[in-house]
Amino acid sequence: MSHAVVDTEEHRDLRAAVAALGARYGREYFASVVRDGKHTDELWAEAGKLGYLGVNLPEEYGGGGGGIAELAIVLEELGAAGCPLLMMVVSPAICGTVIARFGTDAQKRAWLPGLASGTTKMAFGITEPDAGSNSHRLTTTARRDGRDWVLTGRKVFVSGVDFADATLVVGRTEDARTGRLKPCLFIVGRDAPGFTRRQIAMELAAPEKQFELVLDDVRLPADALVGDEDAGLLQLFAGLNPERVMTAAFAIGMGRYAVARAVDYARTRAVWDRPIGAHQAIAHPLAQAHIELELARLMTQKAAFLYDAGDDAGAGEAANMAKYAAGEAAVHAVDQAVHTLGGNGLTAEYGLASLITAARVARVAPVSREMILNYVSHQTLGLPKSY
Repeated sequence: MSHAVVDTEEHRDLRAAVAALGARYGREYFASVVRDGKHTDELWAEAGKLGYLGVNLPEEYGGGGGGIAELAIVLEELGAAGCPLLMMVVSPAICGTVIARFGTDAQKRAWLPGLASGTTKMAFGITEPDAGSNSHRLTTTARRDGRDWVLTGRKVFVSGVDFADATLVVGRTEDARTGRLKPCLFIVGRDAPGFTRRQIAMELAAPEKQFELVLDDVRLPADALVGDEDAGLLQLFAGLNPERVMTAAFAIGMGRYAVARAVDYARTRAVWDRPIGAHQAIAHPLAQAHIELELARLMTQKAAFLYDAGDDAGAGEAANMAKYAAGEAAVHAVDQAVHTLGGNGLTAEYGLASLITAARVARVAPVSREMILNYVSHQTLGLPKSY
């Protein structure tokens, strides 16, 4: 199976169509939504109607029958237009993928059509206050009670719980044979008794809010468990690789948006009778930022290709590298864009300064760059583990 390193014609058409949609909404729309404390409902609904939110989900459930490659293109182009949809990372990419790959027929019928059309949204709860990056220390536990499951624990930094219909929660169950805890995924409806949320105040200008979740003896029916109890770890990583690819796409889109604004400014802003973009001190760093974003996109395409081809191990390495490269490239691109505009780069009018915090997110979430360097050190290079 060969992998074209350039977009196929279909991919180019998809990019152009999504870019046109993004241009109709753009940064003004995004900024006004943030300012008014609202959500990007209109853009989400239209993207769903046009079939963009479910391009990666199976056709039999209303999806586009494509893969993470196509979904990443959608998010990148919306980001490049200045109006990225963060919940795309979570709802169709993580939750949709996990349910499509591992869910029962009933679960697929119940959730996938809505996730594909965008009429249903799902959040994803994995991070815990005391576990950090160590997913082996998760303390959210699920125990059987008759046919039911009872879930207890806490989660933090869960995006969009205020409007998600359900949250896919990573809990741990006791292995009957060994007594050891193993990860399992549960679908928890937003109104489940004992399921409460508290908003975390963030220094981020984003429509999606972050929440801490408390699960206090949340009773779930047997069919809330996604797939097979023994395949928990495999299922988890099947959801985490798309999350990394999509985070990379999110960061690349943001970096492209920032560079485009800066290039536009450098072309038109004249000081000493010539545009500032004629000076190499302005031009070269923007060219460098563009190159870094292009390189990150190439690795993102590789990761999506491997994942869609069913190579989970290869995709794991590439998705980590893509997320690392995209996070670094986005931070550099945004910093340089703000710098290019000088004082204007910090004004509300140009709206670039808020991207400084937003770009920083890709360095720490969904996994920090240090954990990626750990992964590459011992998985790829075969160096001993430090933890």
